[in-house]
Amino acid sequence: MTDYGHNLLFGTFVTPSAQGAKDVVDLAVTADRAGLDLVTFQDHPYQSSFLDTSTLLAYAAARTERIHLSSNVANLPLRPPAVLARAAASLDILSGGRFELGIGAGGFRDAIAAMGGRRLTAAQGVDALREGIAIIRDIWDTDARGGVFRDGEYYRVHGAKRGPKPVHDIAIWVGAYKPKMLALTGAVGDGWLPTLEYLPDGPGSLPEANDRIDQAAAAAGRSPAAVRRLVNFMRAEFTPEAQGLLNGPPEAWIEQLADLALSHGISAFIIGGDNPATAERLAAEVAPAVREIVQRERK
Repeated sequence: MTDYGHNLLFGTFVTPSAQGAKDVVDLAVTADRAGLDLVTFQDHPYQSSFLDTSTLLAYAAARTERIHLSSNVANLPLRPPAVLARAAASLDILSGGRFELGIGAGGFRDAIAAMGGRRLTAAQGVDALREGIAIIRDIWDTDARGGVFRDGEYYRVHGAKRGPKPVHDIAIWVGAYKPKMLALTGAVGDGWLPTLEYLPDGPGSLPEANDRIDQAAAAAGRSPAAVRRLVNFMRAEFTPEAQGLLNGPPEAWIEQLADLALSHGISAFIIGGDNPATAERLAAEVAPAVREIVQRERK
């Protein structure tokens, strides 16, 4: 049993389709009005059929009132870290402290190169992400004296001004799957944000991945509980009969999500599918019941 003690979050994983731009924004508004905690958007800057995620996040923030927003996950190779840091802080200020930063090393190397980004190996991508996260946090740290100086192999800043300061401590959630990325998440991340369908053994991959994150956190002098565990579910549907994970009636969802929280420490459940009715049922029928079960078991 693994439970890191975080409050539970429920949200949506939205496809930023340019053709259905109005529907995309409406999905964010629906999630906000339904009472969900998060609305997140995929970030694929090389995908010509998608809206630019940074622009979409700002627009959605202006159309919503209380829900937190996040990239899921920001493509660092095409978003320089110092600029990304200022964009994130700006959106956090404008939204009243409602932005979190999902970030990744970038997995589609050919598409990244076609957009002018560097073609990095997987190992290089991990190192570049570590450098990028350090720069982002330096830019946000307006209490430190002087400018930001980082002379990394992939990113260099020489005297960059600090700020603006975010309204709240923006969480950095890392999209990670392989051992080196999981270790990076444990060492420097505020959260682990994978997509369940991309894990090699689905939920069966969670114990080993959690263990790698925990070990890396401990080696870095951190508590494993400092790293929130979030999961995207791309295929989730309410159906009359239970047919698998998040494919069944609300009572099946409740049992499955409570088990993921208590057995594997998952504390944020982010549902794909772009279906407003699913978001409303998640908020109304599933989230309160899962919270009640987890709170009772924790006591």
